[in-house]
Amino acid sequence: MGERANLAGQEAHHLLHVMRARVGDRVMLFDGSGAEFAAVIESLGRTDVSLRVEGKDAVDRELPFMIVVGVALPKGDRQKWLVEKLTELGVTTLVPLVTERGVAQPTAAALERLERCVVDAAKQCGRNRLMQIAQPQHWHEWISPDTHRAWLGSRGSAPPESRRLLAHRQGTPLVGFDHSSPLPTALAIGPEGGFSDAEVSAATDAGWQPVDLGPRILRIETAAVALAAAVALR
Repeated sequence: MGERANLAGQEAHHLLHVMRARVGDRVMLFDGSGAEFAAVIESLGRTDVSLRVEGKDAVDRELPFMIVVGVALPKGDRQKWLVEKLTELGVTTLVPLVTERGVAQPTAAALERLERCVVDAAKQCGRNRLMQIAQPQHWHEWISPDTHRAWLGSRGSAPPESRRLLAHRQGTPLVGFDHSSPLPTALAIGPEGGFSDAEVSAATDAGWQPVDLGPRILRIETAAVALAAAVALR
C-alpha cells in the first residue's frame, strides 16, 4: 500500500518502552473497526513511531450475534478485570448501570479509564473491533423494551427475536435455561447488594427473564463474566 501511519501517546510508549521496538520490526495495527494493517517501523522518535503500511485485511473475530451487558460497576481495579474479560469474550457493549444499591459511580473519568482498558484487552486477545463503553443508564431506562431494541438493533434494524436475562437468585437456574440459540442478548448484573425487589419487579414486568447463577454468592464481575460466557460460548 505504501501509506504511512504515525503512533503517538500511549501506543507509541508501548512500542518504544515496553516492546523495545526497532526500525525494521514488523507489527500489526488495527483501527477498532475490524480492519488489520501489516506495517513496518520506519523511524523511532522520543515520543512517536513512524510506520509504513504494507497491507490491509478485514478479519472477523466477532460473535455471530450481539451481547450487551448492563452492569452496576464494581469498585477499583475490579472494573479493569471486568472490562478485560468481557472484551475477550466478544461482548459488543458494556453499559454502566445506575441502580438503587450501586456504590461505584460511573464518572466521566472512570469511563475514560474503561475505554483504555478495552484497547489494551483487545490488543492482548487479538480482537480488532473494540467493545463499546456506553454512557451510564438508570435502571428504568435500561429495562425499557425501547432501549433493548435500540441496543440490540444498533447494527441494523431491531432484531425480530432476542433475549433479556437478569441475574437473580430466585430466577430459573442457568443450567436448566435454554440459551443455545444465537440470539441478540442483553444482560443485567446488579450491585453487591443485589437488585431491590422493586427493580426486579419492574424488570420482569418489562419482559426480562431472571436466571440464577448458582447457590454461591458471586461478586459483580464474576457474575457478569459467568453469564456472558454462558451465552457467548453456548
